[in-house]
Amino acid sequence: MRKIPTLFVRNPDDMRYVTRDVHPDCQWVIDGEGVATRKYDGTCVMFDGADWWARREVKPGKQPPPHFRTIEHDDVTGKTVGWEPMEQSAFAKYHAEALDIADDHDDPVEGPWPIGTYELVGPKVNRNPECYDDHALLFHAYAQVVFDAPRSYDELADWLVEFEGEGIVWHHPDGRMAKLKRRDFPVDGYVLLEDR
Repeated sequence: MRKIPTLFVRNPDDMRYVTRDVHPDCQWVIDGEGVATRKYDGTCVMFDGADWWARREVKPGKQPPPHFRTIEHDDVTGKTVGWEPMEQSAFAKYHAEALDIADDHDDPVEGPWPIGTYELVGPKVNRNPECYDDHALLFHAYAQVVFDAPRSYDELADWLVEFEGEGIVWHHPDGRMAKLKRRDFPVDGYVLLEDR
């Protein structure tokens, strides 16, 4: 999975936040194209039909882990994004728990797991912002469609404060994607919302 561009350009003086300028690869969102889905807050994993992989970011100057599959390298930040075998990931134990739980319950994904990417969520993943009691795998292809997501900077800044997910991912019919997170805006009271 390639890094998804953020809808608005990041502020060069404080890269945590976005500016009002639309990212050049994301104008299609502002133009009303594509479908918005909820962005889940966990860690990305992939099933290739035979093996499970964990998304991994390798910082500049660091060696990638064994059997690492590079997806892309960012020349600006020096970071490399790719996949490492799940069994050597820090999330391997929680991924195994999610598989076991899915086998024990009526799960929407029955039988062989569909090929694709999933969000691993649960009590030991990113402080569990999705509030799951157990570890689970959410198939990205089945992400909740968000019909009322606005498409302008001001409307999104206000709307995301009340939105229950981490953010939004827009999907264009041709495969392009764009994302925006609540924390991309320097919104008053954000920390309080983050800690709820």
